[in-house]
Amino acid sequence: MLKHIALKSQLQTVGFFLISIGMNLKYAIVGTGAIGGYYGGRLANSGCDVHFLFHSEYGHVAKNGLQVDSVRGNFRIFPINAYRSTADMPQCDVVLVCLKSTQNHLLPEMLQPLLKSDTLVVLIQNGLGLEGQLASALPKQPIAGAAAFICSSRVGQGHILHADYGALNIGTYQGDNQSIISQIKSDFERAGVPFTIAGDLNEMRWRKLVWNIPYNGLTVALNTSTDRLMSSASTRQLVTDLMNEVVDAANICNAVIEREFIDKMLAMTDRMTPYSPSMKLDFDNRRPMEISAIYTTPVKTALAAGYYMRKTEMLEQQLRFIQAEFESSTLYA
Repeated sequence: MLKHIALKSQLQTVGFFLISIGMNLKYAIVGTGAIGGYYGGRLANSGCDVHFLFHSEYGHVAKNGLQVDSVRGNFRIFPINAYRSTADMPQCDVVLVCLKSTQNHLLPEMLQPLLKSDTLVVLIQNGLGLEGQLASALPKQPIAGAAAFICSSRVGQGHILHADYGALNIGTYQGDNQSIISQIKSDFERAGVPFTIAGDLNEMRWRKLVWNIPYNGLTVALNTSTDRLMSSASTRQLVTDLMNEVVDAANICNAVIEREFIDKMLAMTDRMTPYSPSMKLDFDNRRPMEISAIYTTPVKTALAAGYYMRKTEMLEQQLRFIQAEFESSTLYA
């Protein structure tokens, strides 16, 4: 009995030691675009074991590598663990999903080859309700959500341009993920990425919407960029009105956001390099826009709690009209 207790104590000590010094996690990047290319590239450049999923760019990247041009220093990942299908990829400890939420219906089948029972799936995506949708298909899988505060874009095949910011904020949704998230934090910080752990995932998602709802939609509806929105008194007021509406909705939905957060977001955008948000880039390239995750779900969630996001819904309706127009090839024909 004493030997059993001693052995158990030794194993616990070894387990704590492995966590404290950091285990070598194996990462999968599903969606190697502006976000996945940057964060996955940072991890790989720092020595982490990272496996990247590509589609149309696979041949180019396998031959030439992944190029990241960053305000914090340029680098290239070559050779690179590149794949054209998740069926060809190894099982991983962490899967970073960096696809647009418009493709999330593909995730349950796409992720299966990558998953062990304890693999943590992290959705680095914009919008609300994403983790719950995935959990309904993968009810036993550890799941977390992350918000990226970054100005990054894909400017060519296997070529990412990081213009500003870059912090990640992660919050757990399903499963006991404390130990592995601590190791992920260590890996990202070693890779030069500011990384924080959110105490409340719902609050984290709403905080990101305070920025995403005005700037993503307005740059599309007005065909402009963030700096031009900020330089005009009328559009700056509209941005502020939308932010106030999101904060009101968040507080109704049990995500406490202080009003001063709006001033912080406005000041951050004033300092930001002139930028076209992800939805504007999708519009410019005639790709589906993330209207449901960023607009429809928050509007419905707030309404169910007793608050009507009037201006946000109006912007959503404008975006749906624009989406339908370019899908029918009549806009700018």
